[in-house]
Amino acid sequence: MSFSPSSRILTRQEIMQKIKRMAFEIYEKNFEESSLYLAGIHENGYKLAELLAAELGRISPLTIQLLGITLDKIHPLSQPIVLDPANPHLEGQVVILVDDVLNSGKTMAYSFQLFLKTEVKKVETATLINRNNTLYPITVTYTGLSLATTLLEHIRVVLTDDESYGAYLI
Repeated sequence: MSFSPSSRILTRQEIMQKIKRMAFEIYEKNFEESSLYLAGIHENGYKLAELLAAELGRISPLTIQLLGITLDKIHPLSQPIVLDPANPHLEGQVVILVDDVLNSGKTMAYSFQLFLKTEVKKVETATLINRNNTLYPITVTYTGLSLATTLLEHIRVVLTDDESYGAYLI
């Protein structure tokens, strides 16, 4: 899928700068930890979590564990919400829930239930773009870009290795 260059709000370089800054913020808030979990919501949230993990690996001694979350974003109760790998040892651990765009907060709100089954130390949130349109009580701990948009506008993040890499307002 191709997008108009005029609709691009973040280039590849700008996304990587945002990820680097977010990684430094994550390390700063969690420097006393020896490890943490990044739980990325498939598809792009997981890709973002991978990029954050790589950057955290470059700048910190933290051991990063990646988790993948799969759910139906439109009808989250229609299918089970799946955590991969299943049954990680999360007790006493820091978990950062990662998605590419925070719109209504619905996806993150339903994803939280996975971490309420055990006594994690804390759950934080990270998103590349916060649209500031939340309908659910979700706040973002780490954000790359806050962008006020109308409900009719959409953000599309492309994290593939082609010329479309970027974030677009459509």
